[in-house]
Amino acid sequence: MNILLIGSGGREHALAWKIAASPLVDRLFCAPGNAGIANEAECVALDPADHEAVIAFCKDKRIDFVVVGPEAPLCAGIVDALEAAGIKAFGPSKAAARLEGSKGFTKDICRANNIPTAGYERFTTPGPAKDYVRKHGAPIVVKADGLAAGKGVVVAETVEQALQAIDMMFEGGLGAAGAEVVIEEFLEGEEASFFALCDGTTAIPLASAQDHKRAFEGDKGPNTGGMGAYSPAPVMTPEMTARTMSEIIEPTLRALAAMGAPYKGVLFAGLMMTKNGPKLIEYNVRFGDPETQVLMLRLKSDLVPALMAARDGVLKSFDLRWVDDAALAVVMAAKGYPGDYAKGSPIEGLEEAGEVEGVEIFHAGTKREGERILANGGRVLNVCAIGRSIADAQKQAYLAVDLIRWPDGFCRRDIGWRAISRDRT
Repeated sequence: MNILLIGSGGREHALAWKIAASPLVDRLFCAPGNAGIANEAECVALDPADHEAVIAFCKDKRIDFVVVGPEAPLCAGIVDALEAAGIKAFGPSKAAARLEGSKGFTKDICRANNIPTAGYERFTTPGPAKDYVRKHGAPIVVKADGLAAGKGVVVAETVEQALQAIDMMFEGGLGAAGAEVVIEEFLEGEEASFFALCDGTTAIPLASAQDHKRAFEGDKGPNTGGMGAYSPAPVMTPEMTARTMSEIIEPTLRALAAMGAPYKGVLFAGLMMTKNGPKLIEYNVRFGDPETQVLMLRLKSDLVPALMAARDGVLKSFDLRWVDDAALAVVMAAKGYPGDYAKGSPIEGLEEAGEVEGVEIFHAGTKREGERILANGGRVLNVCAIGRSIADAQKQAYLAVDLIRWPDGFCRRDIGWRAISRDRT
């Protein structure tokens, strides 16, 4: 098969690494890719927003299957365009991708189908939104309705912070994403990332993972797209996995099918594990980043047949196998991220770091210039490791991090702390 992977981040590098290992693959292309992905696939300068150009490329290269990584092309309907042109694609339709494209849409589905989630209201003007905040107090969560690249959620610890977030969003601080705002109750508990492969009617759970959203150690600082992850997540016990499937994932699939928008692809539920069980924080309609990096390290099965079975509607008899080992990913980001940061600084020591036992380095925001690898984004590298325990994987990952020479970068030094502290008690 010839496969086209769409995207350019750490998630796509991990997917490319796993897809390239499949005996079913003849040629793997990635659009647009990055310096690391170029080691696994032929990178092509295609704009995923230009559906006609993507379709023309697929026809020219006789692409059998397209795997869409990021949310923006999915929400823009790239899967619909490809399928209409007779090209098989992995990912939800534009109608189903509203689960990520509109937080309000998802919250309304939860309310209508008794799916456990935080209490909320939707607002299109700042006045009523501020009144709601003043009435309910803080802590409280303010979310931009649309896509905001991981930066559309403000967990306000004071009423004043919430009011500032409302002004920022309605004044265009997040562009069109903030034209509508969802305000919801603050949930107490431990977060987990839950993934299920879906074929429209059937869903099968993937391994569990936990992300680290805050920029700095101890879960301090601004929210980011994710500063690290590990798998498995101890909080996702077999009982909690079963409850998540029956109370959250399966009712969502039934609701979308009833709306004429069956969900095919990977469904990523951000969960809060509360004292009353799992509650949905939000849905994403693609593999998580950096969770995908740790999941791909633990996946024993060939990924390609699983993605095809989801697209073809035949997951019912499908089974995925996982290694028992734990995996952990440390994100190295450009100084200043998630705010302003500089691009173009050189990164050295990647070969030495990649030789550490159990380590795999997935590139996110990088580009090659001659023999040099340069930073080209906010989140730049994912230094990943596999080990017998989270602590073992953490040790190997940081051994590799310390071999990378990049003065303009930073990382959190406590990735996996929840799981490791749980093991010690």
